[in-house]
Amino acid sequence: MLHQKTALRVAAPVAVLALALTACGGGEDKADAKEPAAKPEAAATPAEAASGGEMATDESAEGKVEEEDGEVTYDITAMKVDVGTEAEAQELVQDKADAKGMVLAVAHLKFTHKGGPALTSDSDAADGTSIWADGKRGALLIGAADDAPGCEDPYDVESWKTGESHTFCDSYLIPANAKEMEVRWAEEDGEPFIWKFPGQ
Repeated sequence: MLHQKTALRVAAPVAVLALALTACGGGEDKADAKEPAAKPEAAATPAEAASGGEMATDESAEGKVEEEDGEVTYDITAMKVDVGTEAEAQELVQDKADAKGMVLAVAHLKFTHKGGPALTSDSDAADGTSIWADGKRGALLIGAADDAPGCEDPYDVESWKTGESHTFCDSYLIPANAKEMEVRWAEEDGEPFIWKFPGQ
């Protein structure tokens, strides 16, 4: 998993459309492919919702990531989703047919280092992120959000101490007429935390 995105980014001059084309219902990893967990009957704090579930707007989830330096606990908040146009999406892929009827959606997630060792190399915290539209996972675009305003490249963050925050972004192609978007983040083999955003 480490450096997988970096290798693909370097190999292509434009964003790379994930070969799985997960908008058709496939998934790249088990964590993103699972259905959302049932919403707890009682309101749960992030610490109590360790198995995932639906989150309120601006509510943070607590998750653990096995980094090179050891297990790190993060507070994660899906801040917003920027949605582009179909023309912009077609500029980002090698075959314009792949983006027909699709738009670029860029999820902004804030990660705050809450516990565990300070990082001395790049982070895998954003690897559990995905965007879903109207119940189907979008198609991952690798490298499309690298220069988006307010986004940091997780592979450039090589020193990260407790209390510090960084905003990482993931880009997906979703249907242009999507009514509802979901940003999901999950621990490895865990149920996703889900933040809902209105469609266009």
